[in-house]
Amino acid sequence: MAEQQQQFYLLLGNLMSPDNNVRKQSEETYDTIVGQTKITFLLQAIRDASAAEEVKQMAAVLLRRLLSSSFEEIYPGLTLEMQTVIKTELLTSIQHETSPNIRKKVCDIAAELTRNLIDDDGNNQWPEVLKFLFDSVNSDSVNLRESALHIFWNFPGIFGNQQQHYMEVIKRMLVQCMQDQANPQIRTLAARAAASFVLSNESNTALLKHFADLLPGILQAVNESCYQADDSVLKSLVEIADTAPKYLRPNLEATLQLCLKLCADTNLTNMQRQLALEVIVTLSETAAAMLRKHTAIVAQSVPQMLAMMVDLEDDDDWAMADELEDDDFDSNAVAGESALDRIACGLGGKIILPMIKQHIMQMLQNPDWKYRHAGLMALSAIGEGCHQQMEAILQEIVSFVLLFCSDPHPRVRYAACNAIGQMATDFAPTFQKKFHDKVISALLQTMEDQSNPRVQAHAAAALINFTEDCPKSLLIPYLDSLVQHLHVIMVAKLQELIQKGTKLVLEQVVTSIASVADTAEEKFVPYYDLFMPSLKHIVENAVQKELRLLRGKTIECISLIGLAVGKEKFMPDASAVMQLLLKTQTDFNDLEDDDPQISYMISAWARMCKILGKEFQQYLPVVMGPLMKTASIKPEVALLDTQDMENISEDDGWEFVNLGDQQSFGIKTAGLEEKATACQMLVCYAKELKEGFVEYTEQVVKLMVPLLKFYFHDDILFLLRTLTSDLFF
Repeated sequence: MAEQQQQFYLLLGNLMSPDNNVRKQSEETYDTIVGQTKITFLLQAIRDASAAEEVKQMAAVLLRRLLSSSFEEIYPGLTLEMQTVIKTELLTSIQHETSPNIRKKVCDIAAELTRNLIDDDGNNQWPEVLKFLFDSVNSDSVNLRESALHIFWNFPGIFGNQQQHYMEVIKRMLVQCMQDQANPQIRTLAARAAASFVLSNESNTALLKHFADLLPGILQAVNESCYQADDSVLKSLVEIADTAPKYLRPNLEATLQLCLKLCADTNLTNMQRQLALEVIVTLSETAAAMLRKHTAIVAQSVPQMLAMMVDLEDDDDWAMADELEDDDFDSNAVAGESALDRIACGLGGKIILPMIKQHIMQMLQNPDWKYRHAGLMALSAIGEGCHQQMEAILQEIVSFVLLFCSDPHPRVRYAACNAIGQMATDFAPTFQKKFHDKVISALLQTMEDQSNPRVQAHAAAALINFTEDCPKSLLIPYLDSLVQHLHVIMVAKLQELIQKGTKLVLEQVVTSIASVADTAEEKFVPYYDLFMPSLKHIVENAVQKELRLLRGKTIECISLIGLAVGKEKFMPDASAVMQLLLKTQTDFNDLEDDDPQISYMISAWARMCKILGKEFQQYLPVVMGPLMKTASIKPEVALLDTQDMENISEDDGWEFVNLGDQQSFGIKTAGLEEKATACQMLVCYAKELKEGFVEYTEQVVKLMVPLLKFYFHDDILFLLRTLTSDLFF
């Protein structure tokens, strides 16, 4: 047995190996060990004083995970004696473990086991853990008090159906720990445990009322812990604002004042300041009526958001960048802008616009470019929430914003384009009807800014927003001018691509051309021959990995132009375009899952089907394989607890929904958009080809029926109706 245990330690070590192969092999070996043996070995590793800390840590993580994911498969099958050993070992380990880190992880295991030992009637089948909790909270040992609070924080439902009976005891326990003057970490943990308890009882109004007098203690702990470089209690406050905002009502003024103070304190980290602001912004979404009674504090929070938006770095290379890096989502500027957008939507323009208007006007007159930039970005951010109020003074706003298209600083010109693009979306089609003349002329002029590609590209992006919602009759008089400008820029940028490899502006201009064609429809016919040769040239030659997005956008552009000008004009090129698409399709299997060309290709095929009608049927054998593959993408889902979530960031394409009790449901959203697009394209083929689609009916129905449970969408219902109609049978 000792030898086996040593082998197991070796395995645990290899599970942490930086070498992928070693780790993968070890995971496979670990998976073959039966559950009961795993539990025995893992418990021994945790209790073994001579084992290395990281081995014990790994064992603790794995045991908690095992109880979390496979409790029903393993635990009920253990002998009663073995079950008792596990319970006893865990509580003994908490009492004797000297490493705070391991002790905390063992508390997590105890909480997980208890969570699973509450039966359907709410009975806790491990009464010893409750006794341990009470004894530990009243113990002289700080470690034990901490352990008890940690277990309660992790699983606030630990009292099961006895909770009402123990209500006063729970309250006394939390109050006593929150007042522990000698031990700040106990005060912090007690505040987190109190917040966790409130969150797990969010719909129990009587309980929230009963525990209202704990809130001042929680707020005090928020303040203290922030200055100890710990934002865990502040995060709990954000969760309360999100899930149980009513709990804050009796002390709302104090909560808001504290958050305002923390947000304004530049000695704190950016993340802490943003979290403090997040409490106020979240309340504007979850408890707007409550917050509207405290407009004075809201008015004080607005300049804080604007101050964050001014927190930008000077970067001499910014205007020349050819890659659009993702926004730095941790930055104050992005957080401030997002907060402004959300609070305007949450509280409405009647409240927010008067609070912000004067600030923005002052910022736009500031000699420092950062203030002018922030003022324009703020205008972009509040458009949706302040729609009605801004619409009344749109003339004044637009005239003012357009001045900044010729600002001396490129980043201010960029922000002006951003504001125009956003207003073109938020106030469509009024914006287009009233300001088409001034706006088109300003954007075309800004697009000629050859020495600042980033500004050029953003002006082109704003033009896309403008034309997408522009009535056709308004756009036609400008077609000559638009086409001329777009063509000159495209030719120049194509040369630049060949000479320097730069592509950013070309990517945007290609989409601008597509957008203009899409709105102009048959009126685009005279300009068709001006663009098509260059566009086909790009698809043929832009084959390098770094040009995937350009190629995808060009494929989209060609198919949109084809659809706009109609079959007769497009037909001479249709065959060559189909061959180009087929070539890309042949290479489809070599494309990586995140290749941006995939979604562009799928949509382009559907447009080609609309253009060619029945003649498209010959291409179905090539098109359907990859399309079905994309429509069959299975979303990754997972039930994760707080600890596991810390290892997965939302940047990896995961999104989470908090389920309470330290658990979250995660879904990997990468690929879902492509899946939805692919399903819509199948609808398009069924609609256009009718009986020509019949041989694919069976496999499409097989794919679609299960999706009704997962993704109940009108398109899928339409497709199923079409496929099962008399048309085919």
